[in-house]
Amino acid sequence: MSANSNNQNTSVGAPGAILSEPQWNAITQSISGLNAQQLTWVSGYLAGLAASGQALPQGQAAAVPAAAGEAPVLTILFGSQTGNAKGIAQSLQAKVEAAGYSSKLISMADYKPRQIKNETHLAIVASTHGEGEPPDDAIELHEFLGTKKAPKVDKLKYAVLSLGDSSYEFFCQTAKDFEERFNKLGAETIFQRADLDVDYDDEAAKWIDGALDAFEPDLKAQQQASGGQVVAMPFGAAAPAASQYTKQNPFAAELSVVQKITGRDSTKDVRHVEISLEGSDITYTPGDSLGVYFLNDEALVDEVLTLTQIDASSTVELGDEELSIRDALIEKLELTQSYPGFVEKYATATGNPDLLKLVEDKAAMREYIEPRQIFDIIRQNPAQLEAQTLVDCLRKLQARLYSIASSQAEVEEEVHLTVGLVEFDAFGSEHLGGCSGYLARRAEEGCKVKVFSEHNDNFRLPANDETPIIMVGPGTGIAPFRAFLQERDAREASGKNWLFFGNPHFTQDFLYQVEIQGYLKSGLLTKVDVAFSRDQAEKVYVQDKLRKNSQEVFAWLEAGAHFYICGDANRMAKDVHRALVDIIKENSGKDDEQAEQYLKDLRSANRYQKDVY
Repeated sequence: MSANSNNQNTSVGAPGAILSEPQWNAITQSISGLNAQQLTWVSGYLAGLAASGQALPQGQAAAVPAAAGEAPVLTILFGSQTGNAKGIAQSLQAKVEAAGYSSKLISMADYKPRQIKNETHLAIVASTHGEGEPPDDAIELHEFLGTKKAPKVDKLKYAVLSLGDSSYEFFCQTAKDFEERFNKLGAETIFQRADLDVDYDDEAAKWIDGALDAFEPDLKAQQQASGGQVVAMPFGAAAPAASQYTKQNPFAAELSVVQKITGRDSTKDVRHVEISLEGSDITYTPGDSLGVYFLNDEALVDEVLTLTQIDASSTVELGDEELSIRDALIEKLELTQSYPGFVEKYATATGNPDLLKLVEDKAAMREYIEPRQIFDIIRQNPAQLEAQTLVDCLRKLQARLYSIASSQAEVEEEVHLTVGLVEFDAFGSEHLGGCSGYLARRAEEGCKVKVFSEHNDNFRLPANDETPIIMVGPGTGIAPFRAFLQERDAREASGKNWLFFGNPHFTQDFLYQVEIQGYLKSGLLTKVDVAFSRDQAEKVYVQDKLRKNSQEVFAWLEAGAHFYICGDANRMAKDVHRALVDIIKENSGKDDEQAEQYLKDLRSANRYQKDVY
């Protein structure tokens, strides 16, 4: 049992010791995200209720005026790992309310799954994470809809928008799952699902307009029947202050520092990167990411032009922009990360029989693109093309997201990153990652890089500075925890901090060693456990260190600690999760199912958070 579980009737200091903690939590959750007009309406309503001397019986909802209670509401649910799905959901809500209709915008993390039986009109915007998995905030609803507990929803009309990356096998799988499960439960699809790739802006805007058109007849009819429209009261976290600089309008920032922080003999090349935000209005919170646009390697671009027999000065159109093919390939188009869509278009454009054959076999296609960058596909299948044809085969270059490794409370108008260079040999030549190769090998200190901040409300420090935290961040997964520690140091937070870090070798790969040891000496870090996997005969990883500290890890969780994981999604994060299940079983007597439920409860309380990739 949690150490806090017996304090259900404790009064809360913030509201003047008048309300119990559950009451205060219920109120703050209910008003979170309301704008000034909505707060004024709520405050006036509550003031009138108080003046009348009335009190609501426990568990009874406040009676809202009839016109408001009957007004149509479109519920917009989003499941978002990096913020893209949330952004589209916010755009949809803005359109709905501009049209004069009511809506509720809710993160799936804050949505009670059983509430689904009460919905009549629902829009879902969901991303897919990892190998076809739902983002963390969508897991509970996704699982619930697949169980026998899921209710019939034959009065529900819904539409789904899906975000994904076609370079992964299970493209947009989460939204496909939602659609399948809603259909089995009797819901009606009111607008066709759209599965959008990484270059989604234009298609998302079309889907928003189409979905609103589909919902509008019902919303309008119900609104007229109710006698008028009222302002909706959406639930969910309030949005942070918006910057004028976004994914669509990035800030040209100065690259101040690129410093290698692994040893000369390390098998890894990790760079500490510092970027100046001076002159921008960009702000960020520990746990956020920075989007970085990069330039493709000019030598490889010139090789592509030679292989396709295209004149470098040829003019092409890219959206509303007109520029030379060479500039487009360097600055605007994806040439590293391969994906099936390129192979299909390139095969059709060139008439290459081998590539056309691959298009018919999805498994063979996956096997083919896995070791290859787009450069390789063109190099191995050269053909004469028109400049515009090549452009039409490629998708727009997407910014790479990096977990921010600094707190603005410490570094002010800077942002720091921890970037691992992606490098491998294939087909007789060295290959580099698109953005990591640019930052580590080609960009010079003092040059400009286009950046924007990406908020991540699913990876946040506890609001209470007294709350203990456990951080598991091997390799470059240390990045957000450096930000966490800087923030807690600046806030003089009294909560205990425990860091688990791992990498191959102590002498070569202990990232930010001096800083970590300094925090340990000052007492900011309560404990540090390191796992250098190749410094002994038997490999040791962070999950092994967790198991070694099983009893104490569980005691921290029982005392209310928040648990964080950052790093590799496919192996490390799953291994750490399995270790946690074993730790809970070992120290509580729970079985597998109960231990998994314990972690689900932590996740629902925002006490188990992951930033994995």
